[in-house]
Amino acid sequence: MKGKLSITDEQIENKIYIIRGQKVMIDRDLSELYGVETRVLNQAVKRNSKRFPPDFMFKLTQNELENWVSQFVIPNSERMGRRIPPYVFTEQGVAMLSSVLKSETAIDVNIQIVRIFTRMRRLILSHKELLFKMEEIEKKVTNQDERVELLFKYVKQFMQNEEERPKVGYKISNKVKVI
Repeated sequence: MKGKLSITDEQIENKIYIIRGQKVMIDRDLSELYGVETRVLNQAVKRNSKRFPPDFMFKLTQNELENWVSQFVIPNSERMGRRIPPYVFTEQGVAMLSSVLKSETAIDVNIQIVRIFTRMRRLILSHKELLFKMEEIEKKVTNQDERVELLFKYVKQFMQNEEERPKVGYKISNKVKVI
C-alpha cells in the first residue's frame, strides 16, 4: 500500500500537533492529504455532525489560533490562509473521517494516519515503561546509598572503638596473643 501513496509518514507526522494536551490534525492539513478542498471536508463533517463529538473534533479558539500561528513565526494568520479558527481532529476524529469521505485516496491516507497515531501511542507507552523502570532503579540505588552509608558508619564506629577495647586472647609468657 505504501507504493500507492506518495505521502510519506514523515509528512503526516509533521502535521500532527499537540493542542489542549491531545494529538490533533488541522482540517486544512487533512484536506490537503485527502486531496479535497477544506470546505468540502468541513461540509462532509457538518452533514455527519453526530459522528464527531467534542472528543473527536473541536474548533480552535481565537487565542489558540494565534498561539498556533505564532509557533511558526508568521506575522499573521492570513498568511497561513487562516482568518477564522480551524477545526482540529483527534485520532478518533481522523478515523471517523474515513466514513464520511468516500474516495480511495481518503481511505488509503486515513489508514496511514491511523497507523502513525498508533505507532506514536506505542512509542509514548514504551517511554512511560522505560521511565517507570528508571524510577524503580533510582529508588533501589537511593536505598543502596543509604545502606552503604550506614555500613560505613558502623565500620567507622567499630574502628574507633577498636583502639579503646581491651585485647581479647590468652597470655603466653607475658604477651597477649590476639585471636
